[in-house]
Amino acid sequence: MASIIDFKIPKRIATALRLPQNDLRRQQLQVLKKLLKRARFTEFGQRYRFDEILMSRHAGKAFQEGVPVHDYNKIYEEWWKKTLDGVPDVTWPGKIKFYALSSGTSESASKYIPVTKEILRSNRINYLRQLISLFSYEHLPRHAVTKDFMMLGGATDLQKGKAGWYAGDLSGILMKNRPFWFQTFYKPGGRIARIKDWNEKLHEIVEKAPEWDIGYIVGVPAWCQMLMEMVVSHYKVKTIHDIWPNLGFFVHGGVAFEPYKKGFEKLLGKPIVYIENYLSSEGFIGFKDREHAKGMRLILDNNIFMEFVPFNDKNFDADGKMVEKPEALMIHEVELGKEYALLMSTNAGSWRYLIGDTLRFVDLERAEVVITGRTKHFLSLVGEHLSVENMNRAVQLVSEEFNISIPEYTVVGFPHQSFFAHKWFVACDDSIDPALLGRRIDEHLCALNDDYAVERTSALKEVFLEKLPEETFMGFMAQKGKLGSQHKFPRVLKGKMLQDWKEYLEKTEVGGRKSEEQQLN
Repeated sequence: MASIIDFKIPKRIATALRLPQNDLRRQQLQVLKKLLKRARFTEFGQRYRFDEILMSRHAGKAFQEGVPVHDYNKIYEEWWKKTLDGVPDVTWPGKIKFYALSSGTSESASKYIPVTKEILRSNRINYLRQLISLFSYEHLPRHAVTKDFMMLGGATDLQKGKAGWYAGDLSGILMKNRPFWFQTFYKPGGRIARIKDWNEKLHEIVEKAPEWDIGYIVGVPAWCQMLMEMVVSHYKVKTIHDIWPNLGFFVHGGVAFEPYKKGFEKLLGKPIVYIENYLSSEGFIGFKDREHAKGMRLILDNNIFMEFVPFNDKNFDADGKMVEKPEALMIHEVELGKEYALLMSTNAGSWRYLIGDTLRFVDLERAEVVITGRTKHFLSLVGEHLSVENMNRAVQLVSEEFNISIPEYTVVGFPHQSFFAHKWFVACDDSIDPALLGRRIDEHLCALNDDYAVERTSALKEVFLEKLPEETFMGFMAQKGKLGSQHKFPRVLKGKMLQDWKEYLEKTEVGGRKSEEQQLN
């Protein structure tokens, strides 16, 4: 192992992998000026006078004052739509050759997120940084370092657009642009990765599993847990380590891992290292760079300029929609413990773009954050301000308390007997009384969230819980065409997604329909 740990990095690569500087504000201003300079001759740069912003004494503030904020619909209709017809130099120099299809968790239509060669290069640098950071871990599973990578993503086949571009899952784009040397370690390999049917892909992986020596598993927790359960069941072994004895790392992102941890531990024969990263279709935003970090470190010096909008009633309406001119802070203006929505400007042509995640800073000096939820995935019917972070923590606590696995859940708020109520739908194949489970989740939420505790004594009169098989959640995602890859089950159901969920449960006749469900209509 010494030869791997002590390798010498070429000077050019070492420069690209430079250690973060201490002055976070300076890093971000350098990134902003680099982005503005690169895009100043695009349509977007000309419209919003990037040259003048660059000449300003306070480029950060001039940028915030001169360029409007965007959500996906706004930037797509005004700008990105043109690039699908092959128009160059719209929000970033040149033509867009790749689009990551992303539907999120509340939208039905696919979003076309531009992916440029520049952002792919930035992502590769960040992957290397994260890999190198592992060697600082005290409990590094060295036996796993040189083994195979299992990357569980969507189909790697990409659809070709009329203007010559390719679109598909981000995992497909990454595989199409992977370095040649990575092919040796990459599993399940090109043939299986190209399979579009998710169930067929999983069964193929299960059949091949004993032939591979997996050291890393990379993917969304729910799907990776399902795969491991299938492997363990198929080969009638006790743990996944009976098939993959060198498995030492699980790299995850996109959702909080706490609700899944108990389920993972039941499948393991020995401890593994959990590595969290913050990778989205719009860019590689951060990663956990030390073993006992409280959160992920934001990558502030590699082509993403970040702004932080306080997640409050001043900047967002009751449905989580951002106002036209929100208060937006730079990295040196944020405060510890407060919740923010993230705006990004990147070398893929995103400008002051609302990614939809909410963050909380846990270490200002190191710019470490935890993801607390989504701007549109929270419950506050009567002022309970219940975040996804609160929900995840409560699920983790009951999972540990009763030694059960809860791989998925979702919550609905609705009027109830002149007041209001919450209803939890919980995926759990273990034996547990739903009434007891609901009561303990409620009690944990009261301890975690003072606003919730107050409202439980007034307007929030009831909390109901229905326990469903895990396959119910998977079936709903399959029906929506969202099996696998980066697709996550929404933690809070509202609007059309809620209506679809109700109709799905009625058609499948899963579980006992309780009288309070009529309140959802």
